[in-house]
Amino acid sequence: MTMPLFLAALAIYAASGLCVLVPALLNYRKQSAHLANLLGLLGTLAGSLTGLCALILAPAGTESFQAPFGLPFGSFALSLDGLSRIFLFPVFGLGLLCAVQGYTSLRHERPSQHNLGAHWLFYLLLLLGLCLVLTARDIVLFLVSWEIMSLAPFFLIDFNDGDSRVRDASWVYLVAAHLGAVALLAFFVLFWQLTGHTAWQAGTALSLSETSRNLLFLLALVGFGAKAGLAPMHIWLPEAHPAAPSHVSALLSGAMINAGLYGIIRTVSLLADHARPPEWWGWLILAAGLGTALMGMLKALAQSNVKRLLAYSSVENMGIMTMGLGCALIGQSLGHGWMALAGLCACLLHMLNHACFKGLLFMAAGEVLHATGTVNMAQLGGLAKKMPVLAVCFATGAAAIACLPPFNGFAGELTLALSLLDGSSLATTERQMLLLLHFAGLCAISGLALALYAKAFGMVFLGQARSGFAENVQTQSWHSLWPLILLALGCLLLGLLASPVFSQIATSVTGLFPLENLTGFARAKASIGRSLMLTGLIAGLVILAVGAVMLLRKKMLHKRGIRFMPTWACGYQGGNSRIQYTDASFTEPLARLLGPLMGLKVSQSQDKGLFPRSAQLLVKAPERLRRAVYGPLFAGIESVCNALKIFQHGKIHLYILYILVTVIGLLIWGLMSN
Repeated sequence: MTMPLFLAALAIYAASGLCVLVPALLNYRKQSAHLANLLGLLGTLAGSLTGLCALILAPAGTESFQAPFGLPFGSFALSLDGLSRIFLFPVFGLGLLCAVQGYTSLRHERPSQHNLGAHWLFYLLLLLGLCLVLTARDIVLFLVSWEIMSLAPFFLIDFNDGDSRVRDASWVYLVAAHLGAVALLAFFVLFWQLTGHTAWQAGTALSLSETSRNLLFLLALVGFGAKAGLAPMHIWLPEAHPAAPSHVSALLSGAMINAGLYGIIRTVSLLADHARPPEWWGWLILAAGLGTALMGMLKALAQSNVKRLLAYSSVENMGIMTMGLGCALIGQSLGHGWMALAGLCACLLHMLNHACFKGLLFMAAGEVLHATGTVNMAQLGGLAKKMPVLAVCFATGAAAIACLPPFNGFAGELTLALSLLDGSSLATTERQMLLLLHFAGLCAISGLALALYAKAFGMVFLGQARSGFAENVQTQSWHSLWPLILLALGCLLLGLLASPVFSQIATSVTGLFPLENLTGFARAKASIGRSLMLTGLIAGLVILAVGAVMLLRKKMLHKRGIRFMPTWACGYQGGNSRIQYTDASFTEPLARLLGPLMGLKVSQSQDKGLFPRSAQLLVKAPERLRRAVYGPLFAGIESVCNALKIFQHGKIHLYILYILVTVIGLLIWGLMSN
């Protein structure tokens, strides 16, 4: 029952993608644009709801499907197991909610400037590619699906192609995506050569030597890590997310980058093949995760653009997930069931949580952009008075991502902390100290996250309007807010119900990793589940108590007049927006300590004399890695491509000669190989 529903969801995505092209091929009038927008929404809703039904009704175990591929090698082999189902939930759920917000925001676009049919085609192709990547069990099908998933965002990011910065961001994404794809291509070609077949499932790597497994692991970590945004391969995220429409940014951050994490987990499980993986795999992934998380958090603190801040935050959260996977591999290698189970469940639980609160925050940023025309924090402020529902939704997402109870981010990082703290039971002092250092790093990241989102919420929603952008706010409709409200409720419910979600994840992944026979596995599953249940129960009681106090207050003030006065500032009531904190001044204490790590560039100028009439202080955080490494690399690739244009001269008879030479060369190679 599950696999037919899943295949139906794929068919709906594909058919809807063709349908939205029909209005685009017509005379592109306003009516055609509205029709394409409506067809894109309906197709996404139908496909996503069908896919969610398939996941909800799925029985325990694995369901497979195989059909002829039409190519001389490979097969159309799909499989739905526990790991695939976990990663598919953000694809279907977030894809549905992002489509609703996208439909609302795109209704006002001018048909002469944007082809909405093409936009929805690539949106549906992205969902289709993600579904195929997460279920493909053949390396040829996987590579084809990966390419579909990687190409579609290029056109989605380039939606506002009239802006040169958007065009640059889309090209940065495309080049970075294919640099990672080079490593993946090398990985799969080598895997195919060593195993002799294209199957991508358990039992295919039994004959591999230890050296081959290590080489394949490193190639997969680089290739999949580029998609996941692991440092230093994260360069495309802070460029692509601010440039893309907000509903696209939410889907890319909440669902697409998860494909990189999925690829690493799937690769490790297949290469280990129910044996204990080398311990250094886990330490490498754990260190890469901590470095990525710290780098993402420090760069996020230096940003003044909300969407760019959220993009670096995605890098940070992907680092946290990777830390969980590293703990799982270390625990599995050393036979510690507690550490292995807690680490793997923390990784997957935080992935689900991140999809929820990051999707919420990106869509809330989109609503701020639509209402004010900017997401620059220096030009915002005071929006909570004019958009209270949006302010509550953003505050919920900010509290969740800052790991404050009772929201879902707290449950994921608590589980990871329990895995790291199990390091005290490891055999050597060196291992114990290393895990203690990583735990200290996790605590530092959590504290910095609280400062980061206090800054983001305060600068955008509190205080007074800093410019005309925040003063002249456009009215909002409930059609655009209810997806945010659902995600805000999801952040709360996933926090309160973390225990059953943890138990379901633990049950789903034990088929991939042999954790049941490890020491302490049963105790860990029961103890961690009980701790999360107790945390959820206490949080629920606190919520009820706070709700009761608020209702009592409302009842007591019902018959009394309430007066609103300007913000109290030590008795001074003549304040204005100029004396408020800026984004740079808010993080100035941290910048004194961590300025070099944050990459801050400070420049100041003022008139001469004892009493200068004007002064200016500029604080920027340029991406030095892009300027020093990726900029020259991309320029070199562009030069090579331009040099190769000599072969593209428009002379058909020479093109035919190229084909003839290629065919003769292949024939000679075939004869020599025989």
